[in-house]
Amino acid sequence: MMAIEPLELDVREELRNGGEPLPRILGTIKTLKPDQALRLRATFEPIPLYALLGRQGFAHETTHHGEGDWEILFTPGAPPPPPRGAATTRTPAEGDTGGAWPDPSVSLDNRGLSPPEPMMRILDALEHLTPDGVVEALNEREPMFLYPELEKRGAVIRVDKRPDGAVRLQIRRGA
Repeated sequence: MMAIEPLELDVREELRNGGEPLPRILGTIKTLKPDQALRLRATFEPIPLYALLGRQGFAHETTHHGEGDWEILFTPGAPPPPPRGAATTRTPAEGDTGGAWPDPSVSLDNRGLSPPEPMMRILDALEHLTPDGVVEALNEREPMFLYPELEKRGAVIRVDKRPDGAVRLQIRRGA
């Protein structure tokens, strides 16, 4: 039996233009034939995508070709992921009744930064946060890759989506 050629998806130009290719990547994953791989080209190593697609049964192999040129082969058949943590994601629409949060200990303005820098700044701030601290971050768009990373860390998050498309996040460490 002949192996199925991987489906090619290059999102480098979209990323360079400030786009968010996650919906296109996830849509492409849905079109794969059984046992077909996806060869993704990106401008950075999409570490959060590893966990996201890993939960869907994809393993990955990564090759760094140089500045702004990454190639990731996502192959179906990965072992099942470990059980998910007990993290909570809260938004005002879900009726967050967790009471008042302290004022932010750290405020980050991530607008104008290219991925994955906003996510890396938020995760670094969360790592250095005091137990009762809050990280507040303003991003140009909703950080879909960030949510699984926060979930793994047991973080609690409040999301405020602004009319201009920006997103204000408030994040507390998990217990």
